[in-house]
Amino acid sequence: MLPSLYYLAPVLGGYAITSYYLLKNPHILHKRKRLSFHCRHISHRGGAGERIENTLEAFDNAVSNHTDLLELDCQMTKDGQVVVSHDQNLLRQTGRDLNISDLTYDELPPYKKSLEVTFFPGHVSTGSDHRIPLLEEVFRRHPDIPINIEIKEDNEELIKKVSDLVKRYQRTDRTIWASMSDRIMRKCQAVNPDMPVMFTPRRGALLLLLYYSGLLPFVPLRESVVESYMPSIINRTYFPHSPLLRNRFLVYLQDKLMMRKGLFRHLEERGIQIYLWVLNQESDFQRALDCGASGIMTDYPSKLHRFLQTYEGGQRAGGGAQEGVAGDGAERCRY
Repeated sequence: MLPSLYYLAPVLGGYAITSYYLLKNPHILHKRKRLSFHCRHISHRGGAGERIENTLEAFDNAVSNHTDLLELDCQMTKDGQVVVSHDQNLLRQTGRDLNISDLTYDELPPYKKSLEVTFFPGHVSTGSDHRIPLLEEVFRRHPDIPINIEIKEDNEELIKKVSDLVKRYQRTDRTIWASMSDRIMRKCQAVNPDMPVMFTPRRGALLLLLYYSGLLPFVPLRESVVESYMPSIINRTYFPHSPLLRNRFLVYLQDKLMMRKGLFRHLEERGIQIYLWVLNQESDFQRALDCGASGIMTDYPSKLHRFLQTYEGGQRAGGGAQEGVAGDGAERCRY
């Protein structure tokens, strides 16, 4: 046993030192990704707390509040039109128990007069625009704004139509493929491999495994964006359907494992941006930035804009004195 340890100890020690060094200096092994955008302010469904979600009015409001990225979801109608809608079934959004895929575009009902904000229960949004828009309309209206498109349905025709629109409007470099499904993401990448992609949940779990095993600095990553919930909002503004995900101990554990400044810093150095969702309170904005997140996804574009003006103004005035508050002085952000 002792002879084995005699040889094993220096090997493990060398591995640990090398891994730590490369974690801090990822440019040695990896070419930095060069996205055409770097997003601080991200509007969830166009800013679903201030205007009816995923409407042109919501997107206009977000852009007027200096958003860096519009987040939206796409579905396809019976007549092959790509529309912007979070849900395939329209009951929550319109009060009509109908599926978008069963209706032509002209048959789509309008949104309700007000909608509850999904990630801020008890709050509602209103607006004058109640029409479900075409994705093409958003592209025409905001040609220069980066857009994050989530594909929820495993529909190859939808994926191809989205890709074709992205190419037609020459926005491949500023449109992100997003999906919670590995299968869908593979199809998106096959159709348009030049668009930047986000980590799926499974790939995100693998990312954490690589980080804690020390292997992350050695492994190439195809993704350009991490989009993740901030665990500390669970049971406050985010209530997952699964009771397991709402377990307080598991929430605490997720927070300790995921909210690591060292991990975020390494990813940023490799050109991979980290967006935390969906944050609607200033204390959560503050914590996300303290932990090193690249950007904040919110339902309240004007609130986040005001916060960032104050936060960034304070950093300039203080010469960067507002460093992140860390529970252990370096790696862990305060819960």
